[in-house]
Amino acid sequence: MSALRRVSGVFAGGLVVLAVALGVAWVVSTRTGSPGPAGDFLAWHGVAAVAAVVAQVRADRARDGRGVGAALVVLLISAAVLAALWLA
Repeated sequence: MSALRRVSGVFAGGLVVLAVALGVAWVVSTRTGSPGPAGDFLAWHGVAAVAAVVAQVRADRARDGRGVGAALVVLLISAAVLAALWLA
């Protein structure tokens, strides 16, 4: 279970970094007038990042099956972001 929590923690952190990077790209693009990420794209990444962090905190605090389930939720959120926002 410890390895699963570590992996899900990396994914949750990756979603946060991605959301922040997209936010920076949006700010830069609006200031320079160049095309950048759309608002709904940013919003979905922000929602996914917050949900993943909440699930990861739950996974880290619960040492039973609920923790495993929460870690799997983080992986599911990451897969959903990849499939719906990047591969679609």
